[in-house]
Amino acid sequence: MHCYSRYLFIILVAILGIGNMLSGCGSKGALYLPESLQSGQASQPVVKPAGN
Repeated sequence: MHCYSRYLFIILVAILGIGNMLSGCGSKGALYLPESLQSGQASQPVVKPAGN
């Protein structure tokens, strides 16, 4: 005897998983290394907020 709700659940999980993987494509920005700064340019310091 087949349990259709089990097959429906498996299909739903597969579709949501594939959709989740595809939506993450390219969300982190461009996939290349940024150009290095020239010697005349200084990088801005990182300011950390005061925490408790």
